Amino acid sequence: MPTNQSELSTEQVLRRVIPWETYMATKLITGTGLQLLRRYDKKPENYKAQLLDEDGPSYVRVFVSILRDIFKEETVEYVLALIDEMLSANRKRARLFHDKALSDEDVYEPFLRLLWKGNWFIQEKSSKLLSLIVSERSQYGGLDVATGPSGSKKVTTIPDVLKGLVDWLCSQLRSPNSGHGIPTAINCLANLLREPEVRSLFVQADGVKLLIPQISPASSQQSIQILYETCLCVWLLSYYEPAIGYLGTSKALPRLVDVIRGSTKEKVVRVVILTLRNLLQKETFGAEMVELGLPQLVQNLKAQAWSDEDLLEALNQMEDALKDKIKNLSSFDKYKQDVHLGRLDWSPLHKDPVFWRENSTSFEEHDFQILRVLITILGTSTDPRTLAVACFDLSQFIQYHPAGRIIVNDLKAKEQVMNLMKHENSEVTKNALLCIQRLFLGGKYASFMQA
Repeated sequence: MPTNQSELSTEQVLRRVIPWETYMATKLITGTGLQLLRRYDKKPENYKAQLLDEDGPSYVRVFVSILRDIFKEETVEYVLALIDEMLSANRKRARLFHDKALSDEDVYEPFLRLLWKGNWFIQEKSSKLLSLIVSERSQYGGLDVATGPSGSKKVTTIPDVLKGLVDWLCSQLRSPNSGHGIPTAINCLANLLREPEVRSLFVQADGVKLLIPQISPASSQQSIQILYETCLCVWLLSYYEPAIGYLGTSKALPRLVDVIRGSTKEKVVRVVILTLRNLLQKETFGAEMVELGLPQLVQNLKAQAWSDEDLLEALNQMEDALKDKIKNLSSFDKYKQDVHLGRLDWSPLHKDPVFWRENSTSFEEHDFQILRVLITILGTSTDPRTLAVACFDLSQFIQYHPAGRIIVNDLKAKEQVMNLMKHENSEVTKNALLCIQRLFLGGKYASFMQA
């Protein structure tokens, strides 16, 4: 891809002078087409707007025919820039492409072909314009399928366009060196994913897994916009049941929570909270949201001065729904929540033999994740009560899990517990000693000595 083409702007391209008469002489444009181009090209914006209001479909026909019949890159770029200028001034003009006067014209094919054939300027403009044109068709109520000229070859249908667009957009997300392509793809998807058919195609193309890595902290104004559009895509996907499963398995939730934890941009926080509200209605996400500390985070966000009423309403709904989730969590879910928050106290379940008998094997989930967090707490917490309870819980795991001693030794917990035997707090040293006894002697003999 030539760098000079990738850096081109619409304004630069529109400074060119295109010899339209030459194209008429070679019969690549008609006499009528030449007249329309002379009337429109290089004219003031208000005059162009008047021409489009009077006879917009005729100008669209000329632009599409040039993209179809002329292959000189400079001219193709120029016409794409003209259309971009036209739609940037008023996006509703995209409806002109669906006017019944164009029922004999395959308006989609040139854009779809140029996605794969042109330089980066041509690809980027084609994807942007085609996404906009397609997304405006339902509002217009005009043609849903280009019928094409009578007796002509097969024409491009809406399913053809949507599949072609999704394939191209996913190819940009898939490319590790797609510096220009990823922002363009996300921008287009933010428009297109409003359509159920596009959501289906995107999921089938494994697009959700390609999109999630783009949810990352933003530093510049440009990256904030990309982050917002990415989160907007995820919000749209959260209304589509097959996509929700992918969101659950692709670690989308921790990324979304990190975004609202670190973002002050109201529109970003709003779209993420609306997404989380949708996901919270699904049974599988509630426990993980609690583990990620979302209840406290929602309370913190409520304390800030937001102006968006939808955001405030969603935060209130999230707070109530999360409280209900916490009430309905299993005893082990509640335990995991406490451990992830790093605050432990002598609640009844810590000394409840039934809890440990029923849940000792649950500690094996995600490669002993909860046990690893518990051991981390031993080396990082400064709260004596938390340290004492963590030592006791570790000793309970050793006693009730069939391979407890081996697992705790393999996770290198012994050194952390030994250090706590010298702690200034007697409650900490007592439970650290119990843990060491069980680690060396096993649960049965250590409990006998304790008795």
